[in-house]
Amino acid sequence: MSRIGRLPVAIPDGVTVTIAEKNQVTVKGPKGTLEKTFSPELTIEEKDGHVVVTRPNDLKRVKALHGLTRSLINNMVIGVTKGYEKTLEINGVGYRAAKQGQKLVLTLGFSHPVEMQDPEGVETKVDGNKIVISGIDKEKVGQFAAEIRDKKKPEPYKGKGIKYSDEVIRRKVGKTGKK
Repeated sequence: MSRIGRLPVAIPDGVTVTIAEKNQVTVKGPKGTLEKTFSPELTIEEKDGHVVVTRPNDLKRVKALHGLTRSLINNMVIGVTKGYEKTLEINGVGYRAAKQGQKLVLTLGFSHPVEMQDPEGVETKVDGNKIVISGIDKEKVGQFAAEIRDKKKPEPYKGKGIKYSDEVIRRKVGKTGKK
């Protein structure tokens, strides 16, 4: 049986989880509300302060969905209580970021500034050479961070570009002169 899928998801104080028909799960908490529809093959129920996901059989597809569904529900509960945050760092001479209302304006050595609109439910903050992306939906926060990083990935010779704060860039040795 799935080791992750077996674990019950604890519902903290101030969070309400409602399970509607067709496995429509709504999680409301102090930071907001998240809603997601899961596969109807699984059974999702609330038992004494915990959400329990069970599966009817041991088909490979159902086994895979079991752990995934439990993890997604857990991420929703964490999102409405604590929220999620990703930090990006900009390295390079002349590379910088600025915030204009809901837009993130990146100067990355192109002939034009790159403008990115904050998606709904995601907020960005610029602090020097750091960009902090925060929100309640883990998927949206991660996706937007990946899209920002994709505008100028870090290169291995000088380390210029946008990288995650905890990312380690493997550096390469550059050219050497002739003797």
